[in-house]
Amino acid sequence: MLRAPRHNAIKEIAMSNSFVQRLLSTEASCSPLALRLPAGVIFVAHGAQKLFGWFGGYGLEGTGQWMGSIGLSPGYLMALLAGSAEFFGGLALIFGLLVRPAAAVLAFAMAVALFSVHIGKGLFVSNNGYEFALALIAVAVSLVVSGAGRASLDRAFARQVRP
Repeated sequence: MLRAPRHNAIKEIAMSNSFVQRLLSTEASCSPLALRLPAGVIFVAHGAQKLFGWFGGYGLEGTGQWMGSIGLSPGYLMALLAGSAEFFGGLALIFGLLVRPAAAVLAFAMAVALFSVHIGKGLFVSNNGYEFALALIAVAVSLVVSGAGRASLDRAFARQVRP
């Protein structure tokens, strides 16, 4: 008689805690805060331009039309994805919540911007070049590696999940 394998609930809980622990683990320093706060504000503002038309932005319709015109289609969906990544990812950085996954998504979004919009225009931002996107990618990758740091919700939650 064949039996289904028996699941060990304690092992499953330990494995899920291990995953959560790794996801939320972070450096003990406050250094990531110096990256998280300004980058978070920048990302929230740019996301708000795309999503809501705030701060002189074009909102979803206008941004979607522009994205479609440069080959990122469907434009409306791409604007929604980019705007949401920037707005909600920026909020995550500010609060220090799920910083590693948020920073990874932001690094990807900025890489798309760099290669689809800025790369052919040279380095300098004065020519719509890639220097700003490159700097934001560097910040995001640094946060993927370091985590949120001492002053973060990630660190507080990681303490609660310790085995």
